[in-house]
Amino acid sequence: MDRDSKLNEIELKKSERNLRLEHISKNNLIGRDYILIVLALLIMTFAMVFVTCNLTEFFAWYAIDSKSKWGIIISTLLIILSSLQILYLIYLLILYIKYKEVPTTAAKDLPTCTVIVPAYNEGKLVYETLLSLAGSDYPKDKLEILAIDDGSKDDTWLWILKAKEVLGERLQIFKQPQNLGKKHALYKGFKEGKGEIFVTVDSDCIVDDNTIKNLVSPFHLNKKCGAVAGNVRVLNKLDGIIPKMLNISFTFSFEFVRSAQSTVGSVFCTPGALAAYRREAVLNCLDEWMNQLFMGKPSTIGEDRAITNMILKQGYNVLYQKNANVYTNVPFKYENLYKMYLRWERSNIRENIMMSKFSFSNFNKENLAALRIMLLMEWVNMLIAIPLFCCIFYFFITNPIYFITSSLTGILIFSSIQLLFYARKYSFLEGLLAYCYSIFYLFSLCWITPYSILTMSNGGWLTREVK
Repeated sequence: MDRDSKLNEIELKKSERNLRLEHISKNNLIGRDYILIVLALLIMTFAMVFVTCNLTEFFAWYAIDSKSKWGIIISTLLIILSSLQILYLIYLLILYIKYKEVPTTAAKDLPTCTVIVPAYNEGKLVYETLLSLAGSDYPKDKLEILAIDDGSKDDTWLWILKAKEVLGERLQIFKQPQNLGKKHALYKGFKEGKGEIFVTVDSDCIVDDNTIKNLVSPFHLNKKCGAVAGNVRVLNKLDGIIPKMLNISFTFSFEFVRSAQSTVGSVFCTPGALAAYRREAVLNCLDEWMNQLFMGKPSTIGEDRAITNMILKQGYNVLYQKNANVYTNVPFKYENLYKMYLRWERSNIRENIMMSKFSFSNFNKENLAALRIMLLMEWVNMLIAIPLFCCIFYFFITNPIYFITSSLTGILIFSSIQLLFYARKYSFLEGLLAYCYSIFYLFSLCWITPYSILTMSNGGWLTREVK
């Protein structure tokens, strides 16, 4: 491929990419999505009216349950837990209001950067990812891109070779002799990379032109910054209702929760889709991270949360850059979705245990109280997961009408927070999917956390198959 052909390919892909990102940034609801939203609103409205009209009966039902010894204990705990969650939400809101992105650093002051892209059975997606990264406005003489094929069984390596043909010396490529796992691929990148900053990007992602520059800027301005989390958005919103609902959930999780955590320099997880790390911080814990064990078994999942923990433990700040956007593919089938959540929850449980081992020591000189509050709330949510699931099952069996209507009423009230947050920056109509997602989660995914606790030693990836 000659030089002109390479430039044409890069520009063509960049134009296609920008058009795609512009399209998905708009309201992508279609007819059946509106029908689903209307149905959700109708059943929640009916539930609220039913509860309001039958308040006496609801109070009588509640009073019967709360007169027994166990009823008193359960009702008291529910009141305490609900109050804690409301107070914690207010606390996060205060931190969120204080959050500010770190200003973008001038090109001359940016550090050298190695972008690591581990790939397994991604096919053409890895080609799109690599061209997206090469199209960044980061100074080319300071940007190194590494692609590591982790023993793929499809044509991923052929697409990496094609990217190499187009990008030439700007891209270095490696092929693992067999599938060893994402952690091994990242380890290879950390060992080979020469940049002052490591950036990890999943091989099914697309970044904005200014993403890498925005992501890396905090390292120049904050010498205590050890890692930075990017802002993860959903790329395949057009693949169905699940990706559209996840887009609402991701927006709240990143732009609200991680913004609040960043205000106190304690983001709990730098996502695999897009994260940046100070070289020294990674090398200080690389062998420990690579050889981490949990319950006697190698930790093969949640490598992003694990390395974040180890960097926090060193006393570094971990920040979040809202303007460092990455767009990633998410599951559009229920089976793949629950497997993804199981993987996330199991690693989250493991790393909450790991964090507890150092978080109550003086490992950092600032914001320790904030980190400890956040960790304690993580523990509260973990400890109540199984009892809460049992209560849900009990109430559903003993009085399904009262349980369903009261749950739907609660969803209408509390999911409005996510709706208003999403509508403030994006689309009000799409934001209405917050209600649909909450209903979907309650009735089909509420088992994830308790089951993850009971099977926390299972470290299987669950979703690594040929696409």
